[in-house]
Amino acid sequence: MAENGAGIGIGEIGKNSSNSSLVDPLKLLYPAVNEEETPLPRSWSPKDKYNFIGLSQNNLRVHYKGTGKTHKDAASVRATHPIPAACGLYYFEVKIVSKGRDGYMGIGLSSQGVNNNRLPGWDKHSYGYHGDDGHSFCSSGTGQPYGPTFTTGDVIGCGINLIDGTCFYTKNGHNLGIAFTDLPPNLYPTVGLQTPGEVVDANFGQSPFVFDITDMMKEMRARTRSTIEKFPVADSKGEWQTTLQRVVSTYLVHHGYCATAESFARNTGQSFDEELTSIKNRQRIQKLVLAGRMGEAIETTKTLYPGLLERNSNLLFMLKVRQFIEMVNGTDSEVKSLHPRLSKSSTSWCSPSVSPNRSTVSPQTSLHRSLLHSESIASSSNAVSNKQSSGSSSTSSELSTAEMNAANSARLMNGAQLSRVIRDSEEDMEIGCQEEQENGVHVCKSVRNGSAAHYMNGSYSDEDMDTEETEIECRSKRRQLCGGSETAVERMLQFGRELQAMSVQLKREHGKNESNKTMLQDAFSLLAYADPWSSPVGYQLDAVQREPVCAALNSAILESHNLPRQPPLELALGQAMQCVQLMSKVGIGSCSFASIEDYLH
Repeated sequence: MAENGAGIGIGEIGKNSSNSSLVDPLKLLYPAVNEEETPLPRSWSPKDKYNFIGLSQNNLRVHYKGTGKTHKDAASVRATHPIPAACGLYYFEVKIVSKGRDGYMGIGLSSQGVNNNRLPGWDKHSYGYHGDDGHSFCSSGTGQPYGPTFTTGDVIGCGINLIDGTCFYTKNGHNLGIAFTDLPPNLYPTVGLQTPGEVVDANFGQSPFVFDITDMMKEMRARTRSTIEKFPVADSKGEWQTTLQRVVSTYLVHHGYCATAESFARNTGQSFDEELTSIKNRQRIQKLVLAGRMGEAIETTKTLYPGLLERNSNLLFMLKVRQFIEMVNGTDSEVKSLHPRLSKSSTSWCSPSVSPNRSTVSPQTSLHRSLLHSESIASSSNAVSNKQSSGSSSTSSELSTAEMNAANSARLMNGAQLSRVIRDSEEDMEIGCQEEQENGVHVCKSVRNGSAAHYMNGSYSDEDMDTEETEIECRSKRRQLCGGSETAVERMLQFGRELQAMSVQLKREHGKNESNKTMLQDAFSLLAYADPWSSPVGYQLDAVQREPVCAALNSAILESHNLPRQPPLELALGQAMQCVQLMSKVGIGSCSFASIEDYLH
């Protein structure tokens, strides 16, 4: 079964009842549509119809109630909403349950206000394909030969290409070709009946289509992407290339990817606006925050950047609220040190985390994560370069395969090569995660976090066996506050009282702050549940919630050194996303296939 842009087969959704209950098929078909602004047609309108039309079965079945003596007895009904431009390619199907007496049925499109006492296609801004003669009607009572007739049991589909303004029909899964061109915007799916006994059912995408529309969507997505990639850019002097390299360099420096930034700068001739020591300091703090070790992150920040947090009281408050959450989670060093078994390792094994939904992860975060693995690649590459430049007698053949692969991966000469590294790195990370799940002890995670696990020749040392026991113990305490330590719980409660006092002091000195108030209430709400991880506020315990805190602290440090709070690359991504949204609002259908996420994944 073909897949749509979200990577899920529409046919599979309709056939799998468990998926159907979890995923809205229309949202998968039209991911660019914001239904709060432009709702999708999901049924026929009980208000926008002629009185000879009857509706049933959740307003998806249409039957004729008139006498059907002349064409003046024709009756039509429109869908509840017009077709949003952001669909890019819209499609619906109608099954002929019964052709009735004469089969005078029309299927098509019409604008708001078009006379419903007519079959679609007979009036201006109305378009229809009729079953009795197979003719197409384009805003006229005179039809043109188009396709075969249709009768009981046939399934007729109607599709509209909102990029080039064309309409096509299908019969029983076969494309009949373009029927209309130069269509106006804001058209409604429409069906018309004229003689007794005529009954039709509509499928707006809630069930699998007979025609595989996803192949056409893939083709239109590829065409839109090709248009973007082939857009002419005059760069005879290499200015664009230099600018792109600068944008990439500033992004790497901003997020503290020291090794990658050094490798990239060495190969592209870029320079840093910040000292390497400062970059490494920020990287050190970021790692502490992302590991949930907020107390250490705060103290390190105060040591390396004196006065920064004191001048940013709201930022300090946010960090401390996050520290309280990590205490509940059992990951903050202050409570972890109170549990003798947990304090042996700096890993976050006992921190239960809910896998973040990919659809909620921003493109900036996606790009940020994809570089985490390439940073280690670049570090290995620098080590190889140092070996070679120091005149060591080691030859290329003596270097490990991993080092050679890292060295090759780190030779970033332009933006295209960086993109390849990002994509490859993301695949490596997925493979690594699978390896971690297969091992009894999370070896890969332990190595990355500097723990004592060492896997050599297929076996573990005594120290590793102790680590494995710790892992088992962690699992048994997975759902306990502060890792299950009573002393840690007492410290967490004391810290909460200190946090409340800080909130009162901030309110007294700076006035009300709704953001701080809500933040503190949500954090304290975790204690109202026996299992906070499964509670409505349990999302706060997810490791992904550390990322915005990390970003805010990193930006504040940069701003204190008169450097931009946000790198140009993220600003460009944000601007591109806003442009796509504006395209949707002004009715440019190609916005449906110009997804920023498609380029980052």
